[in-house]
Amino acid sequence: MITLKEMKTKKEMKQFVKFPFSLFKGNPYWVPPIVKGELESLDKHKNPAFEHANARFFVAFKHGKIAGRIAAITNSYEIDKQGIKKMRFGWYDVIDDVEVSRALLDKVIAIGKENDLEYVEGPVGFSNLDKVGVLTKGFHHIGTMITWYSQPYYKEHLENLGFVKEKEYLENKFEIKNVNHPYYARISKIIKKRFKLKSLNFTQTKDIMPYVDDMFDLFSKTYSKLSSYVPISDKQIAYFKEKYIKFINPEFIQFVIDENGKMIAFAIIMPSFSKALQKANGNLFPFGVFHLLKARKNPKVVTSYLIGVEEEYQNKGVTAIIFDEYLSAFKKQNVETMVRTPELEENTAIHQLWKNFNPVTHKRRRTYRLNIE
Repeated sequence: MITLKEMKTKKEMKQFVKFPFSLFKGNPYWVPPIVKGELESLDKHKNPAFEHANARFFVAFKHGKIAGRIAAITNSYEIDKQGIKKMRFGWYDVIDDVEVSRALLDKVIAIGKENDLEYVEGPVGFSNLDKVGVLTKGFHHIGTMITWYSQPYYKEHLENLGFVKEKEYLENKFEIKNVNHPYYARISKIIKKRFKLKSLNFTQTKDIMPYVDDMFDLFSKTYSKLSSYVPISDKQIAYFKEKYIKFINPEFIQFVIDENGKMIAFAIIMPSFSKALQKANGNLFPFGVFHLLKARKNPKVVTSYLIGVEEEYQNKGVTAIIFDEYLSAFKKQNVETMVRTPELEENTAIHQLWKNFNPVTHKRRRTYRLNIE
């Protein structure tokens, strides 16, 4: 007997957030979130993503125990402004029982019908800054703090229930030692001189903050053509500053400006917090924060989070400036490996950007779609 319950109270939402802790207990590849932070991200009073989004949270019970969870999400900007009649679902975790998945997804479909939407897609979050997709390859590689982990049967459940592939994402990694730093140093010098450009380097987080708004303006320009794009509001930018910037090493945030001080390129790389988050096991205190600070100070693995270049400067070698600065920083900190976050398979520009780094596609993930009839 499978029953659904909508989770609303603080106690219920904590149950929603903590279900994967039991589902993936002992799994060496799952990276747990910090419970407090996850609860805040799902709280409409704290996460500005809810300016344009609405979400309802459900768990499925089987034999009196939680057997699955799901978030049913609508994005009003996407629906009303872009005319995309999509019902989103995310935070999809389930035991290996397709009937539990059926019950959860049927609820999402029903909500889509109530809102006169045309199709369901997921797993996705509130916007394209959130986690995305179920794994289809790479189940034996550790996750990152900005991806969902899933077992092979997640994909099987969705396909057995009639869902079909909507978007494909690639995750790649490469070894820093294999990158030709002298080449990028030489090209960087040429490009700076040719286009009168300057790289900005930081040693303190507070010095980065005045540039973050410009960075997101450029982010909107460079990412708006992708099929997954949803605009980022000023409140979401402020939320990002507070939640993430302070955890990123200042030297891992790079900006390139022109002779007039206009930002024409940016990149954000984060230390890998995966192992630290596993040790923290959902709690910042008493010891979790120390694991995170240690990971920030001595990262052997880093994660490429965002990169963007003004359209008129694309294909002109500007990224060599960014790569040169990063490679210098990596050498000082003995960084060994870079992991790239999920990138749309259709985003050929980003794949071309990294081709000389000899990347290996170690994971694939995808979102699934089902038309609402």
